Amino acid sequence: MSDIAWLFTPAQLMGYAAFAFGMACFAQTDDRRFRIFMALECAAYIVHFALLGQATAVASTAVSLGRSIASLKWRTPEVGLFFVTLSLACGAWLHDGWTSLLPIAASCIGTTALFFLQGLRMRVLMLCGTLLWLVNNLLVGSVGGSLLEACLAASNLWTIRRLAAAGRDLRP
Repeated sequence: MSDIAWLFTPAQLMGYAAFAFGMACFAQTDDRRFRIFMALECAAYIVHFALLGQATAVASTAVSLGRSIASLKWRTPEVGLFFVTLSLACGAWLHDGWTSLLPIAASCIGTTALFFLQGLRMRVLMLCGTLLWLVNNLLVGSVGGSLLEACLAASNLWTIRRLAAAGRDLRP
């Protein structure tokens, strides 16, 4: 495969779809739209990581998809704890080295943010999860995923700045 052709493999194309949904997600100031775009990003990411052969990332993203959808209707501590437990169980089942823990940790952090926080605090914790995904993607050679997470971090930082400048409430 030529040096450029690998950028257009099915795996990378799904990474680009995840990129588009992810950018839309973290640009949202409305929490409901944030969760909807996150669910779409997760769906594309599942296919992306499956094509890259990254089982832990697929499982973690599938849990993240479920929790994003669930958080639209049920934002109770019990549901949040269910998804954290599910993430940890997937991690224990699929663990194959320290790098496989990165997506699991990111999923647990994201679940905590979505179920226990809102507004600015939610986005700051989501930024931590994004940075873990960035490290994971760099290590597994996911160009589209690495670009996605780097852009998501920048976009989320920009939204955090807008929320802070607007004096948005920092309630948990």
